[in-house]
Amino acid sequence: MLRVVDANLDRLGEGLRVLEDVARFLLDDAELCRRLKTLRHKLVRDNRPLEQLLAARNAAHDVGAFVPSPAGTRHKDLPALVKANARRVQESLRVLEEFARLSPDSLVARAEDLEHLRFEVYDLEQKLVSRLLRREKVKCLAGLYLILDTQALRGRNELEVAAQAIRGGVKAIQLRDKNCGRAKLLKTAQSLKKVCAEKEALLIINDYLDIALAAGADGVHLGQDDLPVAEARRLLPMDKLIGCSTATVSQARRAQSDGADYVAVGSIYPTPSKEKFKLVGPGRLRQVKARVSLPLIAIGGINQDNLGEVMKAGADGVAVINAVLGAEDIEEAARNMVTGLAQFSLRESGNGKSNL
Repeated sequence: MLRVVDANLDRLGEGLRVLEDVARFLLDDAELCRRLKTLRHKLVRDNRPLEQLLAARNAAHDVGAFVPSPAGTRHKDLPALVKANARRVQESLRVLEEFARLSPDSLVARAEDLEHLRFEVYDLEQKLVSRLLRREKVKCLAGLYLILDTQALRGRNELEVAAQAIRGGVKAIQLRDKNCGRAKLLKTAQSLKKVCAEKEALLIINDYLDIALAAGADGVHLGQDDLPVAEARRLLPMDKLIGCSTATVSQARRAQSDGADYVAVGSIYPTPSKEKFKLVGPGRLRQVKARVSLPLIAIGGINQDNLGEVMKAGADGVAVINAVLGAEDIEEAARNMVTGLAQFSLRESGNGKSNL
């Protein structure tokens, strides 16, 4: 019994450490890292009767120690690595659970407690794999994020404007239309998805989860009065992004805990794009940056003149409407903004800092 407990605690610790390091160093996810570390300490470090287990260990004569795995040890990608180590943890918990049912004086925990912990690992595995699948898409948010507001187009074609903006360096486009019918909006979204996919840019749909799903968009952006982020996370495929508009630290923290991939913070400056807006200023970006680990997209009245101030306050990217759509030359306006962001990044890198 002691050898079984010792071997499975070793497997638990090793597997949980791999998962924890993925959350900590690859995803920079403070909440997932905290949960995994707490779980590891609870199971492996804090409750381990080390002397008894070490005395029972017999590694030199373990008949299964050097039996090769038929599947080998290589993983094709990071999600596969996470799945393998999560399975290792789950199997070890199940073994300990079964032996605990044989012996009420289990050295680790009651069988019921181990079962609950196993289901917690199922949840953690899902969250880690989901984040990894969306990791490359999230990188496209660092930079210029164009909100393609149909009212700001002044009669110009959405597809042509999107193509021009992408040529200028835009990596993410959010389609926003508050007025047209859903059928027309879906056709526009489907056509935009093709344009964005050809140019390796993201398409995010504002407000409407059903349109995002039907068009095969890369994600959806939600406001405070829209579908809750947690519900959207439950309904969307694992590889789709969710953004959330926020104006306070508490809203940003709630969006993070509910499964958002990024938060938009604003309005940073006065903007003509919305009749009613809450002005929060660059200081709010600093406050959110200190409390939230998600990428921050600054929004509201941002242009070439105040770009540096916004980035210095902690933004990872900027969302614009009029700064690009209000220009005669869409491509040139986008390129100028992208160049400004790149120049700021180079200056900050020279100072030992980097926001992008």
